[in-house]
Amino acid sequence: MTLLKPLLYFSLFRYPLTEEEIYAFSEAKNRVQFKNELDALTKDNIIYKIDGFYLCENNKELVERRLLGNKKAKEIHKKATKVSRFISKFPYVEGVGISGSLSKGYYDDDGDFDFFIITTPNRLWIARTLLILYKKIFLLNSRKYFCVNYFISSNSLEIDEKNRFTATELVTLLPMFGNGSFHEFYKQNKWANSFLPNKNISENIGNLHPVKKPFISKVSEKILNTKLGNIIDNFFLRITYKKWKLKFKNLDEDQFKVALKSSKNVSKHHPLNFQNQVIVRLNKKYLEYQENHNIHLPKEHA
Repeated sequence: MTLLKPLLYFSLFRYPLTEEEIYAFSEAKNRVQFKNELDALTKDNIIYKIDGFYLCENNKELVERRLLGNKKAKEIHKKATKVSRFISKFPYVEGVGISGSLSKGYYDDDGDFDFFIITTPNRLWIARTLLILYKKIFLLNSRKYFCVNYFISSNSLEIDEKNRFTATELVTLLPMFGNGSFHEFYKQNKWANSFLPNKNISENIGNLHPVKKPFISKVSEKILNTKLGNIIDNFFLRITYKKWKLKFKNLDEDQFKVALKSSKNVSKHHPLNFQNQVIVRLNKKYLEYQENHNIHLPKEHA
């Protein structure tokens, strides 16, 4: 009954799935057996089918919510593309992708634009600091359309945390702008197929647009491609790390290393440790289904 995994996972986000989506995010190997199991679960009222969507509770409002969110995502996509293009013009940005709910085709009034950014090696913290300064000064620190919370450098593209959450984020990521780094990114993260074997992790790469740097970015990079650039990048890393250690001292060391990773090659700003929250909630769902329906699903690990 591994087809329950994607249904339970997306139920955490109140997002019903189509039959094709369930198969794509499942570990099923046989389409006939998959269809038979899906029909059996529906017949036994373990899951429900409403207007072509499958969900874990008999609630049509969730289907209506999804359809409205899908419509809003299409309407806002043009704006997200413009913001992605703008981010790609900053010094040392090699790739920009859209993550979060928008990458899954959903958007609502409480949502924001989450961006995954690939930078030049040894210049990640310069790129990040320039983008954060822009957000603070020109956007008054609003993250609504400018949530730049995950940076990785192009010489260290493999994601360390390997679990169902990160695999799902990988296969749904929408690469928007880049000049080759995303191709290498997908090569180094094929481990995601061990969680989602029916999903092509690089299926969205065809939408990639080339990065075109403006004159000011080219000049900035030329000036900073020196020892001065090394000093500045290391300085921004140190002061950001110290600031986060003081601000988020409630997190223990292990939580901090995952939620607020701060190294030369990675910068994550997820103080709520959403990844861990999702895995914990998903395991609770698994346990509920074992107790209520005698269906055992192996525990997920963060």
